[in-house]
Amino acid sequence: MATEKSVTDEQGEQVQFESQVRKGAALMALAGIAFVGYGVVFLVLNFVGSGFELGVSTLAGMTAADLDPTVAYYISHLHVATAAFIISTGIAVAGLSWYGVRQGRTWAWATAIVSAVVGLALALPMHWTGDAFAHDWVTHLGPIYLATIIFIVGVVLSYRGVQTT
Repeated sequence: MATEKSVTDEQGEQVQFESQVRKGAALMALAGIAFVGYGVVFLVLNFVGSGFELGVSTLAGMTAADLDPTVAYYISHLHVATAAFIISTGIAVAGLSWYGVRQGRTWAWATAIVSAVVGLALALPMHWTGDAFAHDWVTHLGPIYLATIIFIVGVVLSYRGVQTT
């Protein structure tokens, strides 16, 4: 009898862990898709928006049209490259989360975290290191902060389940 109860308890606990992994992985993948969406918006606004980033309308009171054309093109070039890396990181995070973390693969969980953290840890602090340009932090960084919160919830939710599989 005692053995049956402990086996039943272990099976129930395993199901709970697997459920946490699936939910956490889904949130991590959703955040990855949100990163892709942010990168796409970043890319599109480069060509049809102000010529600057999301939430940035001018630099030192100048629009993109006011800049030297070579400088404006260089800024556009950097925006396209940045958007590409945001999109590719989002694809990696979503794929690792959906196909690896959901199966309880610790390597996929860790790789998804490292991929997101490296990008965020390098990019976000620069936005708070001076007043070189004004940006509306809600539209400029709000979507990434929201996606990051969703990602962190997914990481935490899936942690115990990934560790037990």
